Amino acid sequence: MAGPHTKEFTDANFEEEVLQASEPVLVDFWAEWCMPCKALGPIIDELATEYAGRVKVGKIDIDSNQSSSARFQISAVPTVILFKDGEVREKFVGLRSKSELAASLDQTLG
Repeated sequence: MAGPHTKEFTDANFEEEVLQASEPVLVDFWAEWCMPCKALGPIIDELATEYAGRVKVGKIDIDSNQSSSARFQISAVPTVILFKDGEVREKFVGLRSKSELAASLDQTLG
């Protein structure tokens, strides 16, 4: 399960929650059957807590939300995309370290 600061994104709320957000948004595209996704989950939750109020952090299940997955050409999971002002700023494919994701967030926050 996601942590208290980790948002759940869906096809229905993606436009409003991610693309129209005033703050940067880190989105974890994941799947229930994906073991690396499960390993990444706690890292995403930690980032959501540490960056609360500055960055919106959440997850979207690719199996339940195929429209958003197709729109951003998700071909492997986990894929983490950092959005700012409705645009893709950075895309990470595969399991990444917390420090690598945090460095990208810090750079985006400037």
